[in-house]
Amino acid sequence: MRWVAFFSQTGSEIVEISRRLNRTPDLIVTNNRPAYLRKIHPEILKLSPALAITPNKPDVIDYLQRLRHMSGEPNQTLITLHGWLRIVPEEIIEMYPHIYNGHPGLITRYPELKGKDPQKKAWDLGLNTSGSVIHKVTAGVDEGPIVDFKEIPIRNLSLDQLFDNLHKTSIDLWVNFLKRNWFSGK
Repeated sequence: MRWVAFFSQTGSEIVEISRRLNRTPDLIVTNNRPAYLRKIHPEILKLSPALAITPNKPDVIDYLQRLRHMSGEPNQTLITLHGWLRIVPEEIIEMYPHIYNGHPGLITRYPELKGKDPQKKAWDLGLNTSGSVIHKVTAGVDEGPIVDFKEIPIRNLSLDQLFDNLHKTSIDLWVNFLKRNWFSGK
């Protein structure tokens, strides 16, 4: 199974997951965002022999061009999204059956946390708990079937603490999900 990891923000989640799995993605894809919007983790370039960059708002052809770096069949490619701030086109979802997204908002309990900035939404709402989920990617935003989730207490945390705790929760979820379903014994 080939592993392709997408990110739009820092890529720090991919770095930590790779450390804990002792396995790196075969390809890492990011979009070309203005530098003032993010700072890429310095180790991201060391992780993968291939880093592909798409336009800021990639279309179907952009996805296909980057994914063709991978040899093998689409059904032998695992795609994971880690802070990928773009909607994957339906044609790509249909072609690649193993696409999963991590979402730092407990949408199993709080559907209002779907979409952008769920951490800030949870904090603004004064929720007692939140969490992270991994879901299969479908055409709707954060609508796919949930494959794993973890709820954590967030009451009385600062916003920075909330971001940090959800980040750690997401990494734990990914490591367990990937070991259990994709990389066991490797």
